[in-house]
Amino acid sequence: MIEYLSLKRITAMHADEIQEAVCRTIDSGWYLQGQAVRQFEQEYAAYTGTKHCVSCANGLDALTLILRAYIELGVLQPGDEVIVPANTYIATILSITENRLKPILVEPCLETLQIDDSRIEEAITAKTRAMMLVNLYGKNAYTERIGKLCQQHHLLLIEDCAQSHGIRVEGDAQAHSFYPGKNLGALGDAGAVTTDDDQLAAVIRALANYGSSRKYVFPYRGRNSRMDELQAAVLSVKLKYLDDDNARRKAIAAYYDAHINHPDIHLPDDNTSDCVYHIYPVLCERRNELKAYLKEKGIETIIHYPIPPHHQDCYKEWHDISLPVTELIHQRELSLPCNQAMTQDEVEYVVQTMNAFPPNV
Repeated sequence: MIEYLSLKRITAMHADEIQEAVCRTIDSGWYLQGQAVRQFEQEYAAYTGTKHCVSCANGLDALTLILRAYIELGVLQPGDEVIVPANTYIATILSITENRLKPILVEPCLETLQIDDSRIEEAITAKTRAMMLVNLYGKNAYTERIGKLCQQHHLLLIEDCAQSHGIRVEGDAQAHSFYPGKNLGALGDAGAVTTDDDQLAAVIRALANYGSSRKYVFPYRGRNSRMDELQAAVLSVKLKYLDDDNARRKAIAAYYDAHINHPDIHLPDDNTSDCVYHIYPVLCERRNELKAYLKEKGIETIIHYPIPPHHQDCYKEWHDISLPVTELIHQRELSLPCNQAMTQDEVEYVVQTMNAFPPNV
């Protein structure tokens, strides 16, 4: 069986260093808000080319804290509109509604599967204050047109980078998830915010620490959202290998691009080199049939995602909205194994099996 992603194999690639880092942290006797977290924050800020990295408990908290901090600073207020791609994981939208902001869903482009920048301007109103861009599947969704629209309409540009460790960052603030299955994954939940904004970083750090920047003094109604020392120590080890890991993912994706050839399978349009292939998605009208066929042949796949956000029960008020491009993607998308632990034999077997899928007649 070729697993979609074997976390055991991923961890084993650097097991000795990880075990050493964990043991060192345990022996230190300091497990929260210590040297390991400070070190990782410095390293990740340097890696992303940003001034600040503020660690937190997970990627959803990172998104939520960015918006909450802007509200505390008076830049946003409840009821403001935030443009967001309709084709995204639910966490992106949850962060907006949790802050009593209004998500404005914009359809993706079918070729790129990212937000369609030609549809954004028509969604902007007098209440629009921000855009939350999602680098879905590991692909940089930013375009010059998006940057110009944000400047022209004075919109904050916030990036959901949960799936895109290693691409260049844009805009005012970025949210990162270090869930174990990510390109840069911890051994549990962890997240971070990166930004060049000194004031924003300070408010986010306080909000994540119960609303306090000084012990027992609480200017904000905050929450407890902290990365622990063990996760930080593990992430510092794995960060050293991120570029090499991403290079292997890119090589696998390039092999898929060059060798998968089937009339019923549509490959992603990679019109940018800034993609780290957290997910390698294909589109197939016979998606469920293809998934069952690959499983029978010993290849595990995942659907990202079977139900779009506007059809989820938690957003019943959106059930009557028609978003045909998003809906088509969610009906046809299938993710192939594509990660640094795969052998070349496995990659070639995936290609051979895909090409042997019985065509629709």
